Amino acid sequence: MPLPETIDGRFSYEGLDRLIHEKARLSVLTSLVAHPKGLAFPDLRRLCGLTDGNLSRHLAVLQEAEFVDLEKGYDQNRPQTICRLTPKGRTRFLQYLGVLEQVVRDAAKGAGKSAEIARVMTGPFPEPT
Repeated sequence: MPLPETIDGRFSYEGLDRLIHEKARLSVLTSLVAHPKGLAFPDLRRLCGLTDGNLSRHLAVLQEAEFVDLEKGYDQNRPQTICRLTPKGRTRFLQYLGVLEQVVRDAAKGAGKSAEIARVMTGPFPEPT
């Protein structure tokens, strides 16, 4: 049985930005949103499980999009880079999370498991440090 014409694009999720959706960049943005004062490059690298070069490349992409800001300076005479989410990056990331939440709700509803999935989604998650 064909679907009604009124539901075209219902599950296209235009807000799933490919810039954010890439696994490493999603990890970077999640880490930075949990640390509003920013993170030193080595700490961000460890949280995301990335190499120096890989993290540098993803930060460059996010910086070009004006999602992150990199502040270079010194800590005890050692070079240090602090990575922070920009206001634009925070807004776009939170919008992206809203779309992801809609994806989960739609999938749960379609699977007839909305209560079960809602319970899993709100389960005990470790707090960011």
